[in-house]
Amino acid sequence: MEQVKVIAPAKINLSLDITGVDEKGYHLLDMIMQTVSVFEYVTLTKQDEITMASNAKFIPTDSKNTAVKAAMKFFEYTGIQGGVHIHIKKNVPIKAGMAGGSADAAGVIVGLNHMYGTKLTTSQMCEIGLMCGSDIPFMIHGGTKRIQGTGDIVLPCPQMPEYPLVICMPANGVSTPQAYANYDANGIKTLVETDKLVNAIKDRNLADIAKYMANDLETAAGSDETQPIKEALVQLGAIGSMMTGSGAAVFGIFDDEEKAKAAAEALKEETLSQKLNLRSVFTAKPVTFGASVMKK
Repeated sequence: MEQVKVIAPAKINLSLDITGVDEKGYHLLDMIMQTVSVFEYVTLTKQDEITMASNAKFIPTDSKNTAVKAAMKFFEYTGIQGGVHIHIKKNVPIKAGMAGGSADAAGVIVGLNHMYGTKLTTSQMCEIGLMCGSDIPFMIHGGTKRIQGTGDIVLPCPQMPEYPLVICMPANGVSTPQAYANYDANGIKTLVETDKLVNAIKDRNLADIAKYMANDLETAAGSDETQPIKEALVQLGAIGSMMTGSGAAVFGIFDDEEKAKAAAEALKEETLSQKLNLRSVFTAKPVTFGASVMKK
């Protein structure tokens, strides 16, 4: 197979609980993660070496890019003497807490497995993914999952109902390492009741889902835009709102698609957009899949 196209969804966190630190200094987490309908498109073309290009001019195209690293690790893991040209059509903002880079890497691993007919299991693909980034195993699985450890433990979770979402990306992104460093320095702990959130998802109870959404990094991310965006989303009809991951993107969850569309349009209007310092606004919904080869 000479070319494979992969669709790779972004993610949001419905919860993020920092439960400790391991012996290597990595933060231990307990999270509910959800893939959403904001997509990266990864096109892989077989060749002798590993190269990369993108419609986004601001991302690296060498081994500093997680997607390139994922290709290198795939060939190391499988022992195949091969190569690939990776083209990434980016739609997911960077420094957003939406794992766009991890989605790209997951897309590369899933796509190469298909292209080279290696028949790796999901578990084996996740092993490769973990060599490149902690979010990648989840981005391979997708759907609604409970993630523990440093991202290496992927547990089943009831599937999130398709409640509409509005996702806002402020002009200024957040550095993940800095967000964790700030958390370690200021020690502000949020009450994160993950078991109650899981039960709310199982019961399809939107009010309780909104009630139990919580993120330990929301304060530590240090973004001045977070709270005003959350408040604006609720004023525009969101049942609940939260920053995703280490930020800076903030999402609101709605009980009605028309309300979500109207909120997104209001947030895109110049006056409110400038007031909240927004770079982009997305409407989205939960999806049940991770990086997946597209059917022709």
